[in-house]
Amino acid sequence: MTVWSFLLSRAGRVLEFLWSGWAGLAALCLLAAAWQAGHEAYGPFILTAPLDTLRAIGLLARDAEAWAIGGLTLQRAITGFALVGISGTALGIVAGYSPATLRLVTPLITVLLGVPPIAWIVLAMIWFGGSDATVRTVILISALPVVFMGAARGITTRDRGLDRMAEAFGAGPIRRFLTVGLRQTTTTLFPALALALGTSFKVAVMAELLANAGGIGGALAEALINLDIAQALAWVLVSVGLLIIVEYTLVQPVKSEVDSWRRAAQPWGVKR
Repeated sequence: MTVWSFLLSRAGRVLEFLWSGWAGLAALCLLAAAWQAGHEAYGPFILTAPLDTLRAIGLLARDAEAWAIGGLTLQRAITGFALVGISGTALGIVAGYSPATLRLVTPLITVLLGVPPIAWIVLAMIWFGGSDATVRTVILISALPVVFMGAARGITTRDRGLDRMAEAFGAGPIRRFLTVGLRQTTTTLFPALALALGTSFKVAVMAELLANAGGIGGALAEALINLDIAQALAWVLVSVGLLIIVEYTLVQPVKSEVDSWRRAAQPWGVKR
Protein backbone atom coordinates (compact mmCIF):
# COMPACT_ATOMS: atom_id res chain seq x y z
CA MET A 1 0.00 0.00 0.00
CA THR A 2 1.40 3.38 -1.01
CA VAL A 3 1.43 6.40 1.26
CA TRP A 4 -1.21 8.11 -0.88
CA SER A 5 -3.63 5.18 -0.75
CA PHE A 6 -3.01 4.85 2.99
CA LEU A 7 -3.90 8.52 3.54
CA LEU A 8 -7.00 8.20 1.37
CA SER A 9 -8.11 5.16 3.35
CA ARG A 10 -7.66 6.98 6.66
CA ALA A 11 -9.46 10.08 5.36
CA GLY A 12 -12.35 7.90 4.20
CA ARG A 13 -12.64 6.31 7.64
CA VAL A 14 -12.65 9.73 9.32
CA LEU A 15 -15.34 11.06 6.98
CA GLU A 16 -17.44 7.93 7.45
CA PHE A 17 -17.09 8.27 11.22
CA LEU A 18 -18.11 11.94 11.14
CA TRP A 19 -21.05 11.24 8.82
CA SER A 20 -22.35 8.55 11.18
CA GLY A 21 -22.62 11.25 13.87
CA TRP A 22 -25.82 12.64 12.33
CA ALA A 23 -27.86 9.87 13.95
CA GLY A 24 -26.37 10.73 17.33
CA LEU A 25 -27.13 14.43 16.85
CA ALA A 26 -30.73 13.58 15.93
CA ALA A 27 -31.06 11.56 19.15
CA LEU A 28 -29.66 14.46 21.18
CA CYS A 29 -32.15 16.84 19.55
CA LEU A 30 -35.01 14.53 20.49
CA LEU A 31 -33.68 14.44 24.06
CA ALA A 32 -33.53 18.25 24.14
CA ALA A 33 -37.12 18.45 22.86
CA ALA A 34 -38.33 16.07 25.59
CA TRP A 35 -36.34 18.09 28.14
CA GLN A 36 -38.01 21.32 26.98
CA ALA A 37 -41.43 19.69 27.18
CA GLY A 38 -40.69 18.57 30.74
CA HIS A 39 -39.61 22.11 31.65
CA GLU A 40 -42.82 23.59 30.26
CA ALA A 41 -44.92 20.97 32.06
CA TYR A 42 -43.30 21.12 35.52
CA GLY A 43 -41.64 24.53 35.69
CA PRO A 44 -38.08 25.73 36.32
CA PHE A 45 -37.93 24.61 39.96
CA ILE A 46 -38.27 20.94 38.92
CA LEU A 47 -36.51 21.06 35.55
CA THR A 48 -34.76 24.10 34.15
CA ALA A 49 -34.89 24.85 30.44
CA PRO A 50 -32.11 23.49 28.21
CA LEU A 51 -31.01 27.00 27.27
CA ASP A 52 -30.76 28.04 30.93
CA THR A 53 -28.63 24.98 31.60
CA LEU A 54 -26.39 25.85 28.66
CA ARG A 55 -25.96 29.34 30.11
CA ALA A 56 -24.90 27.77 33.40
CA ILE A 57 -22.37 25.65 31.52
CA GLY A 58 -21.08 28.83 29.87
CA LEU A 59 -20.51 30.35 33.30
CA LEU A 60 -18.65 27.23 34.38
CA ALA A 61 -16.48 27.40 31.26
CA ARG A 62 -15.27 30.85 32.32
CA ASP A 63 -14.38 29.64 35.82
CA ALA A 64 -10.87 28.23 36.29
CA GLU A 65 -11.96 26.34 39.41
CA ALA A 66 -14.67 24.55 37.40
CA TRP A 67 -12.03 23.34 34.95
CA ALA A 68 -10.03 21.94 37.85
CA ILE A 69 -13.13 20.19 39.21
CA GLY A 70 -13.94 18.61 35.87
CA GLY A 71 -10.30 17.65 35.31
CA LEU A 72 -10.16 15.88 38.66
CA THR A 73 -13.16 13.70 37.85
CA LEU A 74 -11.83 13.12 34.34
CA GLN A 75 -8.44 11.83 35.49
CA ARG A 76 -10.06 9.60 38.13
CA ALA A 77 -12.48 8.10 35.61
CA ILE A 78 -9.83 7.59 32.92
CA THR A 79 -7.28 6.02 35.26
CA GLY A 80 -9.95 3.76 36.74
CA PHE A 81 -11.11 2.79 33.26
CA ALA A 82 -7.52 2.07 32.20
CA LEU A 83 -7.12 -0.29 35.15
CA VAL A 84 -10.39 -1.99 34.27
CA GLY A 85 -9.56 -2.28 30.58
CA ILE A 86 -6.07 -3.71 31.04
CA SER A 87 -6.76 -6.10 33.90
CA GLY A 88 -10.24 -7.16 32.75
CA THR A 89 -9.10 -7.88 29.19
CA ALA A 90 -6.01 -9.80 30.30
CA LEU A 91 -7.88 -11.91 32.86
CA GLY A 92 -10.78 -12.52 30.49
CA ILE A 93 -8.51 -13.72 27.70
CA VAL A 94 -6.71 -16.10 30.05
CA ALA A 95 -10.04 -17.46 31.31
CA GLY A 96 -11.35 -17.75 27.75
CA TYR A 97 -8.55 -20.11 26.84
CA SER A 98 -9.22 -22.17 29.98
CA PRO A 99 -12.84 -23.42 30.13
CA ALA A 100 -12.33 -24.85 33.62
CA THR A 101 -11.13 -21.48 34.92
CA LEU A 102 -14.07 -19.72 33.28
CA ARG A 103 -16.59 -22.09 34.88
CA LEU A 104 -14.92 -21.53 38.25
CA VAL A 105 -14.84 -17.74 37.98
CA THR A 106 -18.31 -17.15 36.48
CA PRO A 107 -20.17 -17.48 39.85
CA LEU A 108 -17.74 -14.99 41.39
CA ILE A 109 -18.45 -12.55 38.56
CA THR A 110 -22.17 -12.95 39.22
CA VAL A 111 -21.60 -12.12 42.90
CA LEU A 112 -19.59 -8.99 42.01
CA LEU A 113 -22.29 -7.85 39.58
CA GLY A 114 -24.95 -8.38 42.24
CA VAL A 115 -23.32 -6.09 44.79
CA PRO A 116 -24.46 -2.48 44.23
CA PRO A 117 -21.71 0.13 43.68
CA ILE A 118 -22.88 2.13 46.70
CA ALA A 119 -21.92 -0.79 48.96
CA TRP A 120 -18.40 -0.77 47.53
CA ILE A 121 -18.26 3.00 48.03
CA VAL A 122 -19.01 2.60 51.73
CA LEU A 123 -16.34 -0.08 52.10
CA ALA A 124 -13.79 1.91 50.10
CA MET A 125 -14.46 4.97 52.27
CA ILE A 126 -13.67 2.88 55.33
CA TRP A 127 -10.50 1.52 53.73
CA PHE A 128 -9.12 4.61 51.97
CA GLY A 129 -11.13 7.61 53.15
CA GLY A 130 -12.14 10.34 50.69
CA SER A 131 -9.15 9.89 48.37
CA ASP A 132 -8.51 9.02 44.73
CA ALA A 133 -7.98 5.40 45.78
CA THR A 134 -11.61 5.20 46.89
CA VAL A 135 -12.90 6.32 43.50
CA ARG A 136 -10.55 4.10 41.49
CA THR A 137 -11.23 1.05 43.66
CA VAL A 138 -14.98 1.34 43.24
CA ILE A 139 -14.59 1.83 39.48
CA LEU A 140 -12.35 -1.24 39.27
CA ILE A 141 -14.70 -3.50 41.23
CA SER A 142 -17.85 -2.23 39.51
CA ALA A 143 -16.69 -2.35 35.88
CA LEU A 144 -14.16 -5.21 35.90
CA PRO A 145 -16.74 -8.05 35.63
CA VAL A 146 -18.24 -6.58 32.45
CA VAL A 147 -14.89 -6.31 30.64
CA PHE A 148 -13.80 -9.71 31.95
CA MET A 149 -16.87 -11.45 30.55
CA GLY A 150 -16.65 -9.53 27.27
CA ALA A 151 -13.07 -10.66 26.70
CA ALA A 152 -13.73 -14.23 27.87
CA ARG A 153 -16.81 -14.69 25.68
CA GLY A 154 -14.94 -13.27 22.71
CA ILE A 155 -12.27 -15.93 23.10
CA THR A 156 -14.64 -18.82 23.75
CA THR A 157 -16.83 -17.98 20.72
CA ARG A 158 -13.94 -17.47 18.29
CA ASP A 159 -13.82 -19.40 15.02
CA ARG A 160 -11.41 -22.23 15.77
CA GLY A 161 -11.25 -23.08 12.09
CA LEU A 162 -9.31 -19.87 11.52
CA ASP A 163 -6.87 -20.96 14.23
CA ARG A 164 -6.29 -24.25 12.48
CA MET A 165 -5.89 -22.52 9.13
CA ALA A 166 -3.30 -20.11 10.55
CA GLU A 167 -1.49 -23.03 12.15
CA ALA A 168 -1.44 -24.84 8.82
CA PHE A 169 0.25 -21.82 7.28
CA GLY A 170 2.98 -21.96 9.93
CA ALA A 171 1.79 -19.30 12.38
CA GLY A 172 2.96 -19.87 15.94
CA PRO A 173 0.75 -19.57 19.05
CA ILE A 174 1.58 -15.91 19.70
CA ARG A 175 1.05 -14.87 16.11
CA ARG A 176 -2.21 -16.81 15.91
CA PHE A 177 -3.43 -15.07 19.05
CA LEU A 178 -2.49 -11.57 17.85
CA THR A 179 -3.76 -11.90 14.29
CA VAL A 180 -6.71 -14.29 14.71
CA GLY A 181 -7.85 -14.83 18.30
CA LEU A 182 -7.50 -11.30 19.68
CA ARG A 183 -9.20 -9.66 16.72
CA GLN A 184 -12.25 -11.90 17.11
CA THR A 185 -12.79 -10.72 20.68
CA THR A 186 -13.76 -7.23 19.51
CA THR A 187 -17.36 -8.29 18.85
CA THR A 188 -17.98 -8.63 22.59
CA LEU A 189 -14.99 -6.79 24.07
CA PHE A 190 -15.57 -3.29 22.69
CA PRO A 191 -19.25 -3.09 23.74
CA ALA A 192 -18.07 -4.20 27.19
CA LEU A 193 -15.38 -1.50 27.19
CA ALA A 194 -17.92 1.15 26.17
CA LEU A 195 -20.20 0.05 29.01
CA ALA A 196 -17.25 0.05 31.42
CA LEU A 197 -16.32 3.58 30.36
CA GLY A 198 -19.82 4.84 31.12
CA THR A 199 -19.76 2.98 34.42
CA SER A 200 -16.41 4.57 35.27
CA PHE A 201 -17.80 8.10 34.96
CA LYS A 202 -21.05 7.31 36.77
CA VAL A 203 -19.30 5.55 39.63
CA ALA A 204 -16.63 8.26 39.86
CA VAL A 205 -19.25 10.99 40.30
CA MET A 206 -21.24 8.87 42.74
CA ALA A 207 -18.18 8.07 44.83
CA GLU A 208 -17.10 11.72 44.88
CA LEU A 209 -20.57 12.75 46.02
CA LEU A 210 -20.85 10.21 48.83
CA ALA A 211 -17.20 10.33 49.94
CA ASN A 212 -16.96 14.14 49.76
CA ALA A 213 -13.89 13.70 47.54
CA GLY A 214 -14.30 16.83 45.42
CA GLY A 215 -14.67 16.70 41.65
CA ILE A 216 -18.01 16.84 39.88
CA GLY A 217 -19.61 14.78 42.64
CA GLY A 218 -18.59 17.41 45.19
CA ALA A 219 -19.98 20.16 42.93
CA LEU A 220 -23.28 18.28 42.69
CA ALA A 221 -23.40 18.05 46.47
CA GLU A 222 -22.97 21.82 46.69
CA ALA A 223 -25.73 22.33 44.11
CA LEU A 224 -27.98 20.07 46.20
CA ILE A 225 -27.36 22.14 49.30
CA ASN A 226 -28.20 25.33 47.40
CA LEU A 227 -31.18 23.71 45.58
CA ASP A 228 -29.65 25.01 42.34
CA ILE A 229 -31.26 22.86 39.63
CA ALA A 230 -29.52 24.65 36.75
CA GLN A 231 -26.11 24.19 38.35
CA ALA A 232 -26.77 20.50 39.04
CA LEU A 233 -27.93 19.84 35.48
CA ALA A 234 -24.97 21.79 34.13
CA TRP A 235 -22.54 19.52 35.98
CA VAL A 236 -24.45 16.46 34.79
CA LEU A 237 -24.09 17.64 31.19
CA VAL A 238 -20.39 18.35 31.76
CA SER A 239 -19.92 14.80 33.02
CA VAL A 240 -21.79 13.34 30.04
CA GLY A 241 -19.84 15.58 27.68
CA LEU A 242 -16.53 14.38 29.09
CA LEU A 243 -17.72 10.79 28.69
CA ILE A 244 -18.65 11.36 25.03
CA ILE A 245 -15.33 13.09 24.30
CA VAL A 246 -13.33 10.23 25.82
CA GLU A 247 -15.36 7.53 24.09
CA TYR A 248 -15.14 9.08 20.63
CA THR A 249 -11.49 10.05 20.90
CA LEU A 250 -10.25 6.88 22.61
CA VAL A 251 -12.53 3.83 22.40
CA GLN A 252 -14.23 4.31 19.02
CA PRO A 253 -11.05 5.15 17.01
CA VAL A 254 -9.29 2.11 18.43
CA LYS A 255 -12.32 -0.05 17.64
CA SER A 256 -12.44 1.28 14.08
CA GLU A 257 -8.75 0.55 13.60
CA VAL A 258 -8.88 -2.95 15.07
CA ASP A 259 -12.07 -3.86 13.19
CA SER A 260 -10.77 -2.64 9.83
CA TRP A 261 -10.26 -6.27 8.77
CA ARG A 262 -14.02 -6.81 8.87
CA ARG A 263 -14.42 -4.58 5.81
CA ALA A 264 -13.22 -7.48 3.69
CA ALA A 265 -16.55 -9.18 4.50
CA GLN A 266 -18.60 -6.11 3.49
CA PRO A 267 -18.99 -6.08 -0.31
CA TRP A 268 -19.14 -2.52 -1.65
CA GLY A 269 -19.45 -1.17 1.86
CA VAL A 270 -22.85 -2.79 2.49
CA LYS A 271 -23.10 -4.24 5.99
CA ARG A 272 -24.66 -7.67 6.12
